[in-house]
This record gives sequence, structure tokens and C-alpha cells, in this order.
Amino acid sequence: MSISLKNVCKKYGNQVVLPDLCMNVEKGEIVGFLGPNGAGKSTTMKIITGFVKPDAGEVDVCGIDVLKEPLKAKARIGYLPEHNPLYLDMYVKEYLDFTAGVYGVENKKQRINEVVEITGLAPESKKLIGSLSKGYRQRVGLAASIIHNPDVLILDEPTTGLDPNQIVEIRELIKNFGKERTVLFSTHIMQEVEAVCDRFIILNKGKIMTDQKVSEIERGSLEEIFREWTVDS
Repeated sequence: MSISLKNVCKKYGNQVVLPDLCMNVEKGEIVGFLGPNGAGKSTTMKIITGFVKPDAGEVDVCGIDVLKEPLKAKARIGYLPEHNPLYLDMYVKEYLDFTAGVYGVENKKQRINEVVEITGLAPESKKLIGSLSKGYRQRVGLAASIIHNPDVLILDEPTTGLDPNQIVEIRELIKNFGKERTVLFSTHIMQEVEAVCDRFIILNKGKIMTDQKVSEIERGSLEEIFREWTVDS
């Protein structure tokens, strides 16, 4: 099991975001995480990555207790938040070198060249991050998230704000990465889930409404399923 959440609860003040969440993601799966705004998707991802502590429950990544050994767990995780945090005054390779150093990556220069190639950053690799388009900045974030060759990749809205060509390219990157590793990513684009994912989970008000394999649904029916499970009661 790559990701395991058991009876996870989280409150912000009096607002209950996750009342009692149980969720598993198997090794080698690409799982789409769906739900309306405020459903608890980003909070769940932050809990999995160790950036937010739950009020109760258990969180394991690759058999590591995230609450007891957060640094050890984070070493196995690549994370791209919804608002991609980058140092805009750094050059692309300079930033990747910095990130690789944080993770203690061996043979940094070789690994940087590998992720630059994998993410299609080569044409822009000598530029300042602040001068890049949103699509290339997203590629930099993806490159940084995989620089340490993680077993689990967590992506929060990775294609938001990208043009159609960029979306297709980022999807392809996710599919290629997921061939050997585990990927959990949130999105509002139903076609993205059908094109990329093995499985999808719909969350609403912190509760899992459905958890299904993409192969079990008719093509184009995901939007109808989403509406069914996210209508306010």
C-alpha cells in the first residue's frame, strides 16, 4: 500500500473539513481526486504530505507513519501544491540544484539533466523562472517534485490555468511517471481523469462519495457521476 488514511479527522476552528476519512491508494496506481471547492481535497493532500497535521487518525506512506516520521515520509513523496511555490529570481537549473540539495540527491548534475529532459524544460532551462510562461513554470514545479525520484507523487490541480497544448503535455508527463510509481492528483477536468487515471475518488464535505475504477464506467459518464455525488443535500 503506497498511501493509507484511517479515520482521519481535521477541523479548522468550528468547521469540520474531514469528519472520518479512510482512503487507500495502491502502488502503481494513478488516482484522480475529485470534488467541489471546499470538499477537503487540498487538506487531504497536505495531510498525506505531512504539511498539515490531522486532529485524529493514522496516515501511512509507503509503510511509514507520516505523523511519527514526517521527514522520512517526505523523502518518499513528491508534492506539487495548487499554487506552485517557486523562487522567481532563480534560474531553472539553479532552482533544481537547490531542490536536489535539500533532498540530498546524489549525482545532482546528472539528475537535473534527466528531469529537465523528462519535463521538456530543455529550451528554457537557462532562463530565470520569473521570465517563464505559466506552462513552463508548472514544468519547473513538476521537475522539482520528481528530482529525488519519489515513490509517491501528489499533484494538486496540476493543469489549472494551462492552455490546451500544455494540458496534454502535462497529462502525458503524469502518465509516464505513473507507469512505475503512485500518483494522486486533484482536478476539476473530467476528461483528464478518463484520459490519465486508473481510478477516481469523489470527495464531498470530507466524505468519499464514490471510489471506482475508470475502466468500470462508460466513456463520458464521469461528469454525470460527479454531479450525482456532489449536489448539495
